[in-house]
Parts: sequence; structure tokens; C-alpha cells
Amino acid sequence: MTDSHPSAQRDAEYLARLQDYYSDWKSIPSYAALCDVFRIASKSWVKAILDRLGEAGFLERTPDGMWIPTREFFARPLAESAVPAGMPVTVHATQGEYYVLDEMLIENPSRTTLITVKGDSMVDAGIHDGDVAVVEKRNLANAGDIVVAIVDGEFTLKTLDKERGKFILRPQNPAYPVIRPQGSLEIFGVLVGLVRKYR
Repeated sequence: MTDSHPSAQRDAEYLARLQDYYSDWKSIPSYAALCDVFRIASKSWVKAILDRLGEAGFLERTPDGMWIPTREFFARPLAESAVPAGMPVTVHATQGEYYVLDEMLIENPSRTTLITVKGDSMVDAGIHDGDVAVVEKRNLANAGDIVVAIVDGEFTLKTLDKERGKFILRPQNPAYPVIRPQGSLEIFGVLVGLVRKYR
């Protein structure tokens, strides 16, 4: 919804309010409740708004007539300009494409799990205590991959590496030793994404 027409802007506001409601309650409420959500008085206006959001691809009806969100409902705008991490430059905050974060981070849902990181052994790779690792479960990995490995029955997140032809697990913090498995080494999965909440 990037149209500058006033009605399109209003619908964008209604969509934002509905997204906030859905985030809290995981459902689309009755027309009466939506009057409060949209801050309007008429159920017929609510119906018209939902119809327009449906036509725009943000909602769809189930066979029994209930409104449910579509993929586009969960998409978030991506600014057209990248923000530099070096010297400051002017960044245009105009909206470009829309992304669904779940699809951006997860390519194979049935093989993907989320694991909370504990400890600071991978800080030099930008992975911190409390981060959520997006891990694709597979038992094959390449040297250089960040993996969740099982060493003698214990799980650990490290960089898979090779030393003298044998696999080792290398931390990304000099305070921790390299793990050279003497017993079993199994790859549980490979890190494909990372989630961090700052507030």
C-alpha cells in the first residue's frame, strides 16, 4: 500500500491497526470489535475496509466465510536505501519491496528449528548470549559453516573447521579453546540466520 491517495493512506492505517491487534490476539475479531480497533462507528464501514484489504491481497476468506490473514499481511516494508555501517550518508526512507521475515530467514520450514544461544563463545562472529539461532537441521556441513554440533552427547554452537584432516569445532572468542572431539561428533544443523531483539 504505497499509493499516496488519501483513501489508500487510511487503509494503510487500518491495516497497521489490524496487524497490531493480530500480533496480540492471533485472530481477526468481530465487526463490532473492529469498530473499536479501527476507531469507527459503523459495521458497514468495517465490512468495506475488510473487503478492500481482501482485494489488496492482505486478507482472504475461509470456506465458512471467516477472514484470515494472507502471506502479504505479514510482510514488512524494506527501505529502498541500505543503511551504511561506515561513514554517514543520506538514506531515503521510502518503501521498496515487502518482505515476510519468516520466508526471508527460513527456506525449509520442516527442517528448521530456533535455538536460544547461551554464552559468549561466538561473539567475534556477531553471535551473542540470548540471540536466537535459526538452524536448518542436517547432518552434513562444510568447513567454515557455523553449526550446532553434538559432541559426546552435548550440544554446542561453533564454527566447523578442519585440522590435519580431522573436523574440529572452533569458537569465535579467544577466551575459549578449540574443541577437538575425541569421541563422537555429530552435526545437528547449520546456522542459516540469527534473530536479536534490542528492546
